[in-house]
Amino acid sequence: MSSSLQQYQLFKFFLFNNVNIYLQPKTKSQMKKLTLILVAALSVLFTNAQTADKLVKHSGEKLEVKVVKVGETTIIYKYPGEDAEQTIGKFAVASITYGSGRSEEISEKIVIDGKEDWEKVQILTDKSQVIGLKKGEEVRGKTAGIVSYRSAGSADKKASERIKKDAAEQNAPFVLMTSDKADGFGVKQSIKNGVIYSYK
Repeated sequence: MSSSLQQYQLFKFFLFNNVNIYLQPKTKSQMKKLTLILVAALSVLFTNAQTADKLVKHSGEKLEVKVVKVGETTIIYKYPGEDAEQTIGKFAVASITYGSGRSEEISEKIVIDGKEDWEKVQILTDKSQVIGLKKGEEVRGKTAGIVSYRSAGSADKKASERIKKDAAEQNAPFVLMTSDKADGFGVKQSIKNGVIYSYK
């Protein structure tokens, strides 16, 4: 049950079960003041209930927030009653249901069930993309130093394949690259280092 709904039900209980005690002011002035307070309180409760956005993460966690901006790689939001802005990467978020009722799919969940799913692993280069994901171990993809008949492009492709397979073995759908080196002089070699990330 959402916090807004709980607040509303608590307030309703207070209002209707204690009407004889709290709605018997001694003067008309007190009556007007009490009425204004009740109307204002109800307005706030209904506004919070109607405008809260529901953000659902791929980990299963659900957040009641106010979405400020949906960017290219991140989502900026605020918690109810707070001014501080929070940021989460879009890869961590499944969907958003806005207070208006409109729903938006943010990203599709990538399921990795072992090394055979290595081609599904996404290699990321921007740290903002992994905000909200769980950090894992370091991984490395390296091609052996072979004579120049192997092109730099094929060496890079092989190193990427190895780092993806390493991540897939740990059921991780993402690798954030931390370094990417290539030797194109005589010996074609590629060395890639990264950190794996998962949903939870």
